[in-house]
Amino acid sequence: MAGPSMCSLEEGIHRQSWFCVLNLGTLPSCSYRVLSPRSLMPGRLELEARRAGGPSVLAGVLAVGGDGPPCYRMPLAICSRKDVLVVTPWLAPIVWEGTFNTDILNEQFRLRNTTIGLTVFAIKKYVAFVKLFLETAEKHFMVGHRVHYYVFTDQAAAVPHVALGAGRQLSVLEVRAYERWQDVSMRRMEMISDFCERRFLREVDYLVCADVDMKFSDHVGVEILSPLFGTLHPGFYGSSREAFTYERRPQSQAYIPKDEGDFYYLGGFFGGSVQEVQRLTRACHQAMMIDQANGIEAVWHDESHLNKYLLRHKPTKVLSPEYLWDQQLLGWPPILKKLSLSAAARGSGRAAGIPVSFLPLVLAELVKSASFLRPVESNRSLGPAPTSNHTPLPSPPPPPPQRHDYIHRHTHT
Repeated sequence: MAGPSMCSLEEGIHRQSWFCVLNLGTLPSCSYRVLSPRSLMPGRLELEARRAGGPSVLAGVLAVGGDGPPCYRMPLAICSRKDVLVVTPWLAPIVWEGTFNTDILNEQFRLRNTTIGLTVFAIKKYVAFVKLFLETAEKHFMVGHRVHYYVFTDQAAAVPHVALGAGRQLSVLEVRAYERWQDVSMRRMEMISDFCERRFLREVDYLVCADVDMKFSDHVGVEILSPLFGTLHPGFYGSSREAFTYERRPQSQAYIPKDEGDFYYLGGFFGGSVQEVQRLTRACHQAMMIDQANGIEAVWHDESHLNKYLLRHKPTKVLSPEYLWDQQLLGWPPILKKLSLSAAARGSGRAAGIPVSFLPLVLAELVKSASFLRPVESNRSLGPAPTSNHTPLPSPPPPPPQRHDYIHRHTHT
């Protein structure tokens, strides 16, 4: 069965006539009322605000010039964008700068005493990226909230000490190394799923999974939090589904037909509630193990399986490309109002310094630039996903590592 029609982000320009209604009813970033079912009870807004020592949120949000502080004395219409798509066809908000009020959101998540976990994998030479990642996260990631960093690494002693703010801590989890970075990338789904059961469900409320070879450059806060969120890949956000580098071979569990697909999601920044992240990572790991047993490997490994999962299990919130962008590769289009995450450095990452999250984009650009590979009827269709970037396993795979292969070693606070 064909999936929903693909919507490019620029189509938001033509949806202004009904967005004013959606802005009030479906965007949790702009309306306190949908953050919690309890908030719908009469007097609940004022009660929680008084408990927090603040003014009446209801009066401040809905009326210009209310009695609340300046952050509340604004019309909700300000929390909107007319130059981009701000809601998906399944009514999930697409988070852009200018579509939410940080002060309102921070207050509500503090009322819940929310703790956010952030996972990264620093295997082999990638441990060199940990220091910059953590230092920039301390400046920009969930500032003012409780945060627990989880660094998975095969070199626990090499993880540097980084000064952390109040309510923030770091746990180093030792894991085994693999020869190929593709295997490390795929195995992280298994490890995250395993640690959801062993630790994360007890320690944090939300889990954010990121690539370590990145740096934070601007605010990344609670506006991203949702039961399940994905991030639009910066290289494909305006493309048709035919251009997406999905896995196109039916033999793979990650297979997506050419006439299906919503968006192309980035493998380097996703998350949600611990329960939903556990479901996602477990499903992706199981699918990859089936592929491995059948001697096939998805074209973009765990990212291919992530895209298949998010096609079948729609995310409840989608992050715009503002949350991960590469200005050197992609320039600076006018739709970008900020840059939250970017590549940490050139010349030290995989594929001549290109972060793994951007490899599908680079390949797509190379294919488009080769005229002999470009279909005559369309210059945007890439055809089947290339199969020359991986080697199918010639024999049945070894059994997956046992739980003792990766254990918790020590915690920094």
